[in-house]
Amino acid sequence: MTTLWDTTGSAVVKELAAQRRTGGAVLSGVALTLVVVADEGRVAEAEEAATAAAEQHPCRLLIVVRRQIEAPAPRLDAEVLIGGRLGPGEAVVMRMYGRLGLHAESVVLPLLAADAPVVTWWHADPPQRLATDALAVIADRRITDSSLAGDPVAALRTRATDYAPGDTDLAWTRSTPWRATLTSTVDSVSGRRGDPVQVQGGVVEGDPRHATARLLAGWLSARCECPVEVVEGERRPGPSGVSAVLLRLDQEEEVRVTADRRGGAVITQPYRPEATVALPDRQLGDLIGEELRRLDPDEPFAEALEGATGVTGLIDRSPVRSHVWFDPAEAAEPGGAEAAPTVPEDSEGADEVVEAGEHDAQGGAQEDAQEDAQEVAR
Repeated sequence: MTTLWDTTGSAVVKELAAQRRTGGAVLSGVALTLVVVADEGRVAEAEEAATAAAEQHPCRLLIVVRRQIEAPAPRLDAEVLIGGRLGPGEAVVMRMYGRLGLHAESVVLPLLAADAPVVTWWHADPPQRLATDALAVIADRRITDSSLAGDPVAALRTRATDYAPGDTDLAWTRSTPWRATLTSTVDSVSGRRGDPVQVQGGVVEGDPRHATARLLAGWLSARCECPVEVVEGERRPGPSGVSAVLLRLDQEEEVRVTADRRGGAVITQPYRPEATVALPDRQLGDLIGEELRRLDPDEPFAEALEGATGVTGLIDRSPVRSHVWFDPAEAAEPGGAEAAPTVPEDSEGADEVVEAGEHDAQGGAQEDAQEDAQEVAR
């Protein structure tokens, strides 16, 4: 490992190449570049999870830590590792100070593995609009975690409003064991009958304020085409926010899956004895590893997000994002940033727009008035 203090992006690239030559390592078989954006207080947790994911999916790991954006001078400190504590591949941990943190892509872009997909994971609060973060725009896959928000339900609505194919959320990944168990349970009922099963309704018992419980109910509502609500459970749910799921089937039958608090779940269904299956609470690294298995749009997640938030048409949105720059230190909202110069509706004055960068006739008049006032003052 080499630590570079108060360095530059070019120096990081050169050090990475030098370590590769010295160690005799050859970059081959890299599946992707994983960019991790983490707060300083969550760096250790993010490093552990990313290392576990890198063992499953060979990748170049780039960890971005934005520190002290208000610092008067920009500064970059970097750790460069090959085959070290962050897994068998190449890894760079970058701590950015000052306004450099607002331009993290200027350091990250030269470090991306050539001709490999890019995945960006926020182990921190993501921007309200991912289009305002260049690290999101350059990524083929974007991973957030609504469970980290102060209001997870509101965070889900934000993600639905800003959704583009390629987005996903770890709150959705935590529901995978529940979805697999429910699917196999309904399939077993169908196998006993010899006919398809129709789900006519149900409830998800757990924490109604938990993002995973909401997404699980949204997924069931979308797939079964019937309302499934989240209700307060009698027992305290685990990390998934779900303690039990009850599905009402046709022919007046019900199936119920209840977490047993011992890493398993009890399945209750008609005409069969109770059965216990594994339903473990997975580590963060396992969740990231699951999301890295597929880089195409996650349509089931989009359906679940629609069902959980009521926002429709997510699957039909364009997967292409255009970067929208705004300065968080000066503008409260992305819409508050200055608009780009535009040509007037008529062609008159088009040359002036190109030369002077005027937004329109009214904007030009305002600028002329300001210049006149300054001339009078002088």
